[in-house]
Amino acid sequence: MEANLFTLPSSTPKPLSVPSISLKSHFRNPFNSTTHLRHGRPKTAPLTIRSAISRTKKEETVETVKQQLEDCFLIAAIGYKGFTVKQFQELRKQFPESSKLIVAKNTLVYKAVEGTPWEALKPCMKGMNAWLFVHSEEIPAALKPFREFQKEKKLDSNDFTGAVFEGKYYGPDEFKSLETLPTRAEVYARILGSLKGPASSVVGTLQAPARNLIMTLQAHVKNLEEGGSKGD
Repeated sequence: MEANLFTLPSSTPKPLSVPSISLKSHFRNPFNSTTHLRHGRPKTAPLTIRSAISRTKKEETVETVKQQLEDCFLIAAIGYKGFTVKQFQELRKQFPESSKLIVAKNTLVYKAVEGTPWEALKPCMKGMNAWLFVHSEEIPAALKPFREFQKEKKLDSNDFTGAVFEGKYYGPDEFKSLETLPTRAEVYARILGSLKGPASSVVGTLQAPARNLIMTLQAHVKNLEEGGSKGD
């Protein structure tokens, strides 16, 4: 029997045209996805919203400072760099109710006091400051809690960085004069014990600013002492 031979075509057949498939269109990288899983990390707030929140907080801080300026007798800055949260909370508790300790950026405090007598605080607006607002005429009593706290915790590197009292700026080396101001009771005692002039002069002295009153009393006492020594 003769075998039947089959001959293959001489030309190679054309390859089948396979449509190109993009893996990118069928598989999505979960790490590059803009969508978030339902139980995944919460979506970050848009930049515009974060900016609005930040601006609102700044405005609230400025408004808080402005409120503290009402009926305020003294503002003092305290350098609190290195304070722990616990230390700051303890310090706040040391002050009387008539004093308020606030942490605020120097720029925001300046924005609140700009155009007022408190603008004199500008020289101490450097570094990290906490701001003490004193709503009492008893200045030494308002400053004393920090001095005691400073000594107890050995915070020698933390000190008053400046203050304004009756429109005058006091640097760190001038706080002694503020801490030794006489109390109201002491002032009245000096008036009753020293002034011998007519009632009108006493009234005029009482109506003067506290610093002028003290200077007047000191000068008057000095005159009395000098007069007494001459008489001897």
